[in-house]
Amino acid sequence: MYNSLNYCFDTQLVLGRLGKLYSQRSPIICAKMNVPNRALEEFKKNHKEGFCDYPDIQERVKFWDSFTRERLSVHDDSVPGVPLKEMDQGLYGGLFGGDVRFLCDTSRGMFSSMVYPVIKDLGEVDKLCFDENCMWFQRYMSQIDAFLIGGKGNFSINHLMSINGLNFVFELIGATAAYMACEEQPELVKKAIELAFEVNLKIQKTFFEKVPLLNNGTCSCFAQWLPGEIVSESVDPFHMTSVDYFEKWGRSPVERLFREFDGGIIHIHGNGRHLFKAASSIKGLKAIFLGDDTGFPLSFDILDEIREQVGDLPLICQVDFHKFSEKLKEKKLIPTVFYNVLNVPNVDEANRCMDDVRDCLL
Repeated sequence: MYNSLNYCFDTQLVLGRLGKLYSQRSPIICAKMNVPNRALEEFKKNHKEGFCDYPDIQERVKFWDSFTRERLSVHDDSVPGVPLKEMDQGLYGGLFGGDVRFLCDTSRGMFSSMVYPVIKDLGEVDKLCFDENCMWFQRYMSQIDAFLIGGKGNFSINHLMSINGLNFVFELIGATAAYMACEEQPELVKKAIELAFEVNLKIQKTFFEKVPLLNNGTCSCFAQWLPGEIVSESVDPFHMTSVDYFEKWGRSPVERLFREFDGGIIHIHGNGRHLFKAASSIKGLKAIFLGDDTGFPLSFDILDEIREQVGDLPLICQVDFHKFSEKLKEKKLIPTVFYNVLNVPNVDEANRCMDDVRDCLL
């Protein structure tokens, strides 16, 4: 277990504030200040947006070391944890022989992965077998090891997204076929969801066996840090369904995985906001990350409406620096929220703003 990180300006102060937010649900404001980053600008120059090969993991370590070291001068509520984004969705399909494809995102300095449908018919689910010796599980463990060695106590590793329940069925046969199977082959869908639980449990337990907790907590790209062993789940398949459909197919797999750990977090995109009330009652849920998507109001602009639906559950919201600073000065920010503040001009502005954030009494 780590008690501090070298690239975090004051680990105990930051974790204390995050603990109040996520454990106590205190009416406080926490924030991350996203300032220009030289390592990210260099990444943009040297990489091309779009499809690419599996990246060099040692180069990934060097990038994240430079990126997080540069942020040491920013005195906000962020924790220098780095994502296993390369494993993303591709890991789960790759375990069963899927065709894994990688995508370079130059705006964030990341490589993500996805996979073509693994099988043609869900009737083949009984033939699927998880083998820990397969290439993708070995790559998963090797990348964790490389990040741990390269991190040297400077940065930690964020938990990775679970691809569980109906999400996993998407990986196996594609989204449209998965929805059809729920109506036409529900027993096979249940078998696939059972396999999903076994695979996700193994992947997440392996993570916590290998990655030390930071002061008895888990680092997270969405939430920064949460007390205990916390997993990250997705309810994306239900963004395009009714709440009743979520209750039938979505709630149980999420809660089942959360019970195996100390709870979890989820994210909800713009087209899934009808799920807020139901999702906020998921047992073991610690926070919701609010996604902003084209064609929908920014979550920051409707936070009061969202708060009415989710009660005092901690929320994670993105917002432009100018909007955030104006509301901060007016003392009109919604509390019990972690604000991911974008387009902060420079470090000095970031730290001045954070002084006001820590002094803020709403």
